[in-house]
Amino acid sequence: MTRLWDKGAPLDGRVLAYTAGEDHALDDRLVAYDVLGSIAHAEGLHAAGLLSATDLGTLRAALTQIGASHARGEWRVTLEEEDGQTAIESRLVAIAGEAGGRIHLGRSRNDQVLTALRLYLRDAVEELRIGAQSVADALDALAARHEGMRLPGYTHMQQAMPSSVALWAQGFAAEIHDDAEGLRQAHRRIEKSPLGSAAGYGTPGLPLDREVTRKALGFPASHEPVTAVQLSRGKAESQVLFEISLLMTDLGRLAADLLLFYTQEFAFVALPDAFTTGSSIMPQKRNPDVFELIRGRGATAQACLTESLAIFAKLPSGYQRDLQLLKAPLFRGIDLAAQTLDILPSALAGVRFRPENIDLDPAIHAAERANRLVVEEGIPFREAYRRVGAELARGSAGKDPAK
Repeated sequence: MTRLWDKGAPLDGRVLAYTAGEDHALDDRLVAYDVLGSIAHAEGLHAAGLLSATDLGTLRAALTQIGASHARGEWRVTLEEEDGQTAIESRLVAIAGEAGGRIHLGRSRNDQVLTALRLYLRDAVEELRIGAQSVADALDALAARHEGMRLPGYTHMQQAMPSSVALWAQGFAAEIHDDAEGLRQAHRRIEKSPLGSAAGYGTPGLPLDREVTRKALGFPASHEPVTAVQLSRGKAESQVLFEISLLMTDLGRLAADLLLFYTQEFAFVALPDAFTTGSSIMPQKRNPDVFELIRGRGATAQACLTESLAIFAKLPSGYQRDLQLLKAPLFRGIDLAAQTLDILPSALAGVRFRPENIDLDPAIHAAERANRLVVEEGIPFREAYRRVGAELARGSAGKDPAK
């Protein structure tokens, strides 16, 4: 196998295994986007008079064929190929011959892989945003199903003020809608075309117009100046992982509440059998594994963010091979969020609160009693607070004012 950078010198097999690592496998999810970027680059070469119309047509057809073949599962990037860029170009040369050897003029693997990554992130982040909205919608539906059902509001793990199932669900829904908006805003760093920055210093001696490829790929702007492109590596990735971490934290807190409410001591909710599992030893058990894993996977999301931030934190300017390592935590964080968002709406659709088990402590109305004294008698709140406190001590306050 001849790699793009090969000049004929032998390579120790351990070096390839260490430097490529899992990168070749990770690149499989970028192949379709690399094909799009390569077609746009070929169009840019043609617009600059550096590629004939015949060669452009040949390359476009061959790249489309390579992408379709990969989508059908007919080939995968191998360790011997090192990365997706080599895998695509080697197949391109095999199909298109000399025209395939012209494709790399005016680009580097540095801007090539980053272009594919940003095209992928554009789609992946939008899918996560839609998934988050679906979870928020499922919570709004849960609130509607339990309209008017009372629920204690807790502070310090004690009943504090009266609330409702609807307020509980709508609170989480509002925050998850906000997380979806945070994901949308992550596009600010993704939507800059790196193509044409090459190895980080442009394409001296070539009349390439970056606007041609920017427009072809639908980026709102080119990333300027070219020296900023490699300095930006890790920032869009980390912003996406940050928004994922916030989202997974909210989902984990939602799961933590449901796990508490599901205990026999609370028994506020019934969970659907299809989303619980059994015990290997205790016949009576139904385990809320899905919600436990949602609660736990927030830690993985935060670890992915920390790993991403640490990889590029102390790098000098220009491209460094360390940046290759950003893919693993990025893809892991995206995958765990996508899997969670896929399963949660259906799980929430089967959650049922059990009003027969939800009792409110009569003292939960104490704050409302104090507020009413202020409104009705015009006394300072602190005086009302002390008076209600004294009534509670005598056992005569805290009843539901509506009764």
